[in-house]
Amino acid sequence: MILEKINGFVWGGGLIFLLLFTGTVLTIRLKFIQLRLPILLLKNGKSKNSGLSQLKTVCMSLGTTMGTGNIVGAASALVLGGAGSVFWMWVSAFLGMGIVYAENVLSAKYSDKALKGPMAYLSKGLGCPVLGVVFAVFCVLASLGMGGMVQVNTFTEALKDCINFSKPIAAAIIFILVLITVKGGGKRIGTAAQYLLPAASAAYAAVCIITLIIYKERVPEVFSSIFHEAFDFKSVSGGIFGYALSVGIRRGIFSNEAGLGSSPILHSAAEGDSPHTQGLWSMFEVFFDTILCCTLTAVTVLCGSESFSVTEAVSTAIGSYSSTFITAELGIFAFCTVIGWYYCGMTAFSHISKGRYIGIFAVIYSGFAASGAIFAPEILWTLSDIFNGLMAFPNLLGILLLMPKIKSKHVCD
Repeated sequence: MILEKINGFVWGGGLIFLLLFTGTVLTIRLKFIQLRLPILLLKNGKSKNSGLSQLKTVCMSLGTTMGTGNIVGAASALVLGGAGSVFWMWVSAFLGMGIVYAENVLSAKYSDKALKGPMAYLSKGLGCPVLGVVFAVFCVLASLGMGGMVQVNTFTEALKDCINFSKPIAAAIIFILVLITVKGGGKRIGTAAQYLLPAASAAYAAVCIITLIIYKERVPEVFSSIFHEAFDFKSVSGGIFGYALSVGIRRGIFSNEAGLGSSPILHSAAEGDSPHTQGLWSMFEVFFDTILCCTLTAVTVLCGSESFSVTEAVSTAIGSYSSTFITAELGIFAFCTVIGWYYCGMTAFSHISKGRYIGIFAVIYSGFAASGAIFAPEILWTLSDIFNGLMAFPNLLGILLLMPKIKSKHVCD
């Protein structure tokens, strides 16, 4: 299949190396800031922004990362790459925390009302407006794919296991809900995420923890298999240069989006705040999303399901309600991701169109998102992987070239 070949080319050794290399260099340059995150957040995490409140900004940003990838994406990583893929998701998250800190520092340094996120530091910091436009084009495509269609598709695929429904009618309802929300701009998006995300995350975590308590005897064995398979060169699933690494990195990035450039776009809504504060909160989001939530999903699935099904795994804890519960969680996570990614896509589209036709883009975006209820999931996941990879290339290049601008004074010792 041509899309699979393109995906293999985009996510070949070059991009994997670029992600790992950028994250490693930044981790060293920032003096392993990941390990000091709790202390730094307590000392410097208070926001004084004049735009969206910090809570709304964090919820909106978490809304894009806390999508269906935390449930279905983590489970699919186990199917494709085995338990070892979880280890490489951790690696991608740890190094990604350094990357997301750097991109948010650069964004806060160069963003203004006209230019935000990577478009700002690629155009003004790097002095290459063309690269900013290239990033913006890939960002728009990623917002339509991963941000909209994949999320809706994952939710509706789960919904059809619970009830019979008409896909066109479901698409129409989703279109209206998304359009009404995104037409309200960043504040309405942030408010919706603020009310929906914490409650859904707490409920999901509680059910997973109850499941792990039930299977507590299996937990040590599961963690042992994660480390063993990550470095098992003889395993069918790959090993360090095989599928476990590739799938773990890809699904980790699909989940936490570190290196894609979406986080600095969202945090640019918190106008007037310090680069350090936005960098710290963006790191927390990656930690919460992948290290905590994706790990919780993966360990729960490995303990409770031989078929790598989240619904089957949590059925031990909540019985026949498991399918309904997971579908509801997917619906909330998907909606938060869709509306959060609209802000990213809209900001990128505004850069390309010079601020024109934003209302038209809202309709187009809502239409693409709603169409996810109709298309086959395999095609959408492949397209999303491709667009994610293309979006990461110019962003990581800009971060590497602008690394001298990320000075040690940004890091509080």
